Amino acid sequence: MLPLLAAASPPGSPSAPFAWSLVLSAAVVVLSLVPLGAGRSKADFTPSDLAAPRAMFERLPAWGKRASWAHQNSFEALTLHAPACLLCLLAAPAVVAASPLAVVAAWLHPALRLAYIGAYVANLPPLRSLCWIGALLSTALLYSEGLKAVLGG
Repeated sequence: MLPLLAAASPPGSPSAPFAWSLVLSAAVVVLSLVPLGAGRSKADFTPSDLAAPRAMFERLPAWGKRASWAHQNSFEALTLHAPACLLCLLAAPAVVAASPLAVVAAWLHPALRLAYIGAYVANLPPLRSLCWIGALLSTALLYSEGLKAVLGG
């Protein structure tokens, strides 16, 4: 998929920020496995836990539980953000011309989601909430501008 996105949106093209936002947001989901894996190692993860990985949740340290929740939330965020990026990819020149802020939102989303994971694991609720709402608003802006461009409004 990455070569397809790279071919469809060469560097400097109007669609590049939206393609990269999609790729980087997916990478954040993968990166969310790092603190989760660290938490599982502290819970003495063994191959027998593969039969019921959710059963070991109670053995995780508090930060490991938060890492698990952050990982799950990363999937949820990606399922909202990916269609917004695809929508903007469809109408990239019109989106960029109408709202340069959409480009900022595209780059901001993966950065905020990465910060969200760190804030969640570190148990910093105010920062976590700011990152969550900022990323959500970034996605909402992409939907708004993408729909305007596609619908001709």
